Parts: sequence; C-alpha cells; structure tokens
Amino acid sequence: MDFSPLSDALASKSYGKIADICDQLMLQVAAEGVSFQDDWPYAIHLLGLIYAGDINGARFLWKSMPVAVKESNPEVIAAWKIGQKLWVRDYGGAYEAIRGYDWSQEAQGLVAAFSGKFYWIAKQYFICFVRV
Repeated sequence: MDFSPLSDALASKSYGKIADICDQLMLQVAAEGVSFQDDWPYAIHLLGLIYAGDINGARFLWKSMPVAVKESNPEVIAAWKIGQKLWVRDYGGAYEAIRGYDWSQEAQGLVAAFSGKFYWIAKQYFICFVRV
C-alpha cells in the first residue's frame, strides 16, 4: 500500500489535507478489494479528521475500526479520547487528552498543530462566551 501522499503531507506540515488523503486512500484500497485494516494508520486518520473539525467523521471511523485495533493500539485510543471530549464539548478534557499521551514522532507535528489551532479556537469561544 502506498502511503507516500500521506507521508508527504505530514512532512510538509499540510495537516489540513490529512483527512482527505486518508479518506481517499481508504476508498481506493477498499474499491480494489485490498485488505488494509492491519496496516492502516488509524491514529493519523483520526487526528486528521479531528484537525479538520470533522468530529462526526472521526466518530464514524472509530465505529468502523476493528475491535483488535481499538483495544491494542494506545495511540488510537489516545486520539479517540480527544475526539470523545470534543464530541461533548469538554474542551478542557480535550486539552488534557492531548497533553496526557506521549505521541509518536509521526503524530507529534499534527497533534502540536491541532493543539495550537484548538487553543486559539477555545480562547475565541471563551471570549465570546464571557461577552454574552
């Protein structure tokens, strides 16, 4: 399976493209009938969807993952914890979930970029909430 478009996007810090690249690759390998579930970068895919603000897409991906992946991959579990917190609008919990895991080198840049983006959004939300 060729993950070079995904690797290129991560290397160039084009994090806004990660979710679309993963979605397209998943559709492509599924259409070809290739077994991909063992090798799929689920944590990066989840984080890409979260970065893009597609929490519903992240939730759907989580539900479609094999149980073995959900139970045996700590980074997938940590990524989903962020998604769960965002789903219920627990922004403090999401920030703690980001900080509460030692992310792989592959995921660190994406998580850091999301953390910065998330901090700005949460700050704006707080400012708007206080003014009301």
